[in-house]
Amino acid sequence: MQRYAVYFAPRAGAFATLANAWLGRDPVTGSDLPQPVLPGIADPRAITTEPRRYGFHGTIRAPFRPVDGLDGPQLRGRVAGLAARLAPVVCEGLRVEILHGFLALTPLGCEAALLELGAKVVEGTDDLRALLNEAEIARRRPERLSPRQRELLHRWGYPFVMEEFRFHLTLTDRLGAPEPIRKALAAFFGPVLPQPFVIEDLCLFGEDSSGRFHLLHRYPLAG
Repeated sequence: MQRYAVYFAPRAGAFATLANAWLGRDPVTGSDLPQPVLPGIADPRAITTEPRRYGFHGTIRAPFRPVDGLDGPQLRGRVAGLAARLAPVVCEGLRVEILHGFLALTPLGCEAALLELGAKVVEGTDDLRALLNEAEIARRRPERLSPRQRELLHRWGYPFVMEEFRFHLTLTDRLGAPEPIRKALAAFFGPVLPQPFVIEDLCLFGEDSSGRFHLLHRYPLAG
């Protein structure tokens, strides 16, 4: 794997099944899946290119290149140790929301707990990542970031951490007219959205040489 990430991904069940089907890919097996055609959405594959590559997830520690010499047992042991110390986060539920032109599921009623979880995972894995190179910094478009986000990018390898962290589960690429699709996805996901929504695992994902991410290991939050 060329990069690793710590994500939330739902456990097996109706929610995970529907979400994987919507994106057209199972991050555990790596298999492509047939995507549902919903009212008003003629070609779901055309609007899910980026999230399909990553697999259905919510970012906790964004993808990073590992430091030289880091091996699999060290990486797995660190994430497992974090999960053993950290508590699950309980949210009221999820809603389909427009975020900067794309659609995502966002949690309700747990912002402070999510900020705390995100900060502890970022801090607890920071020594595992290689320093950003110039190309990686440029990819984050630092000229479009706030001064604080640029500071976070250089300190932690990603601009949207600590107080800038906003947990979400991406559903689409950026869209020209997102509202009709938001309504269709709200109806599609409505019957299976968990209430409460609980972040109960840290999931270690890896990026293969083709740029696709795979769920490698799941560690229950047990603190």
